[in-house]
Amino acid sequence: MPVKTVWTVEHACSHSADHDLSARPADRRAGYARWLAGRDCTDCWRAQRESDDAGRAAWLETKRAEEQQAATWWATQFRMPPLSGPERALAWGERSRHQLDDRRLPRAGRRGNLAESTWEEVEEQARAVDRAGWWIDQRDAEPGDLPELLAAADGSTENPHH
Repeated sequence: MPVKTVWTVEHACSHSADHDLSARPADRRAGYARWLAGRDCTDCWRAQRESDDAGRAAWLETKRAEEQQAATWWATQFRMPPLSGPERALAWGERSRHQLDDRRLPRAGRRGNLAESTWEEVEEQARAVDRAGWWIDQRDAEPGDLPELLAAADGSTENPHH
């Protein structure tokens, strides 16, 4: 008598399901059926995954809204102009501009080695770059690179550190 091909598996979620294991070699079917028994059934697995995806999406939406609110406040506080570009890039560009400036060159006495005059120059240069895509492209810049990046963005060839 041949090794069975359809196995009834009691899953970890307590659901029972028949699995056609004919595509597996006969000597591997029992082991695979045991492995399946340690997992949720397909329906429970999908439901959990969709729930996780929905939870992740809700978390991300909340996080983005908080970041956007902070970016909007920051842009108003420091008189940053609205950005230009495709509609879908504007909010991302605003958040990137805020995060790059706020994270890389923090205010309130924590500006690192930048003199006040250099800081004011950096802010002025930042106001001149209104392309959302440029800010998105710079989002992974290294700390302290903003002055040089902004100088390059406005076409200046002089070294902003000197």
